[in-house]
Amino acid sequence: MIERIYTRRMFALFLGCAAILTSLPAYADSCTTRDVMVERLKGDYRENLAGGGLHGEAAVVEVWASPETGTFTVISTDTTGQSCILATGTDWQGQSTLTKVSGQTS
Repeated sequence: MIERIYTRRMFALFLGCAAILTSLPAYADSCTTRDVMVERLKGDYRENLAGGGLHGEAAVVEVWASPETGTFTVISTDTTGQSCILATGTDWQGQSTLTKVSGQTS
């Protein structure tokens, strides 16, 4: 019985590691200097800075979006100027189309 549980856990661990290792090459090209990143976002995807903020003392997180194409990209830039893509998506909803859900005023 214990051997069966141990085997299942090892198999689950193996699958988790395999998933992580196969995703690493996809993110290998997602980091570069901020200047190059901004050039790509503006040129290739027609995205402009939509907003951002500080992530602790170590990074700035920015959202770049295109109202034309509906795409958006979330990047993080560290203190050395290295930017990495955190997320990408489609169907961007700009600030004018957002619905206020909390009863609080800003």
